[in-house]
Amino acid sequence: MEFKANEGKKVEIEVNDEKYLRHAIETHYVKIGESYIDIMEKYVKPIYEEGDIISISEKIIGLCQERVVYKKDVKVGPLAKFLSKFAMRSDAGVGVDNPYKMQFAINICGRLKVIWAAIAGGFCKIFGKHGVFYEIVGPEISGLDGFYGEVFEDYADFGIRIPENPTRVCNEMYEKLGIKAMIVDANDFNVEILGKADSIELDEATLKALIKDNPAGQAKTLTPIILIRKANEKDLQEVVNEEKTNDEDNNEKVEKEKEVEEIEKDETLDEEKEAEKIESNETIDE
Repeated sequence: MEFKANEGKKVEIEVNDEKYLRHAIETHYVKIGESYIDIMEKYVKPIYEEGDIISISEKIIGLCQERVVYKKDVKVGPLAKFLSKFAMRSDAGVGVDNPYKMQFAINICGRLKVIWAAIAGGFCKIFGKHGVFYEIVGPEISGLDGFYGEVFEDYADFGIRIPENPTRVCNEMYEKLGIKAMIVDANDFNVEILGKADSIELDEATLKALIKDNPAGQAKTLTPIILIRKANEKDLQEVVNEEKTNDEDNNEKVEKEKEVEEIEKDETLDEEKEAEKIESNETIDE
């Protein structure tokens, strides 16, 4: 098979002196209530081989399980509005700087715990330690996505909670499809393994290292599933050939762009000379 990576990501990665290849699997736009078994059977099963590991975005499983919180049902109070003003903003996704997520944290954890987390988090930032707020309130809060529509418009109307019993989900996939999977909460800054099939033998540190650069990508890539395969010589050579071909194509594209620029430049000079000639003739006539 041809391994493909998202823009800015790499197919190959080396972990514990072993080389692995990652393939970003493109899916349709997954909606609330779909079957994750059907999704895996359609997109993963045809290319899966024994020994592969599948990394799945927690958002997809959360949507399939209908683990959503609608904005209309979250009544944002004064405390959430106040605390969200002091929360640090991040490019990793929606945070508690969003009043709806802060209110969700209050609803789940209680006012006192959230206030304590905010105070402790603010104090620790002074000494350069970040993420304390989320350490205190827990993964249910840090893993909440949605409540904004910059990437997908309908995500503005609801938040997506982390999956319920992700390890059970992964074991179900293995039992029904023979696929070894893990469910991850990953962005370009951090990776968390929420659950993995009992049949996966690699330890959590190794699994995190395999996707530490978030190969699933961000935004509208529609690649929430990553196939990970230990590389053999044939696969590595195919990747090298593919990268070489891509480099040649890019070089050819650059050369063509330069040629077009030169032609446009020459045409512009010709037009300027023609305009000067006409202007000179008009001056002589006068």
